[in-house]
Amino acid sequence: MKKGCLVILGIVLVIGFIVVLTGIGSYNKMVAKEEGVKEKWSQVENVYQRRLDLIPNLVATVKGYAAHEKETFQAVTEARSQAKGSINVSGEMLNDPAMFAKFQQAQNTLSGALSRLMVVVERYPDLKANQNFLDLQSQLEGTENRIAVERKRFNEAARDFNTYIKKFPRVILANIFGFNQKAYFQAQEGAQIAPKVKFD
Repeated sequence: MKKGCLVILGIVLVIGFIVVLTGIGSYNKMVAKEEGVKEKWSQVENVYQRRLDLIPNLVATVKGYAAHEKETFQAVTEARSQAKGSINVSGEMLNDPAMFAKFQQAQNTLSGALSRLMVVVERYPDLKANQNFLDLQSQLEGTENRIAVERKRFNEAARDFNTYIKKFPRVILANIFGFNQKAYFQAQEGAQIAPKVKFD
């Protein structure tokens, strides 16, 4: 009887040891994946910051040619200010869909204001030929492409993390240790509607 109890105790200890090792491995992998999401997020912040840094020079260049377009310049400046305030946020925003949506809305507003600025540019052929403006426009276009790439990479890392923490039995550990699902970047509202092109 004593021998049987020792065997059962040994089996329980081995199973317990395996469960603990599996739990430790899962926890460590959650930490690694969450850090991957944060790293991708920092890249998103970097490219948005690059765009913010380009805007004052772009606006100043356009102002030199189109001083009377005050409303457009004001819209760009206000949108930039709003977007700038939302860029340096804590990692907690990644766990809060409402905060994440607010960040994305600020960036979308800035994108819209920049689009209106580019429409103004079309009215000034001399500006479109200005080398400084062309350089800034090229840098801005490159930055917009980087933003799209980094947002895609962030979404991939967030999806990988979210999938990992939702699978059983890791979902139990994720809940115990406070690993929350990460938000995704969404397409801008109305993006599914093709723009109307008019030829004068």
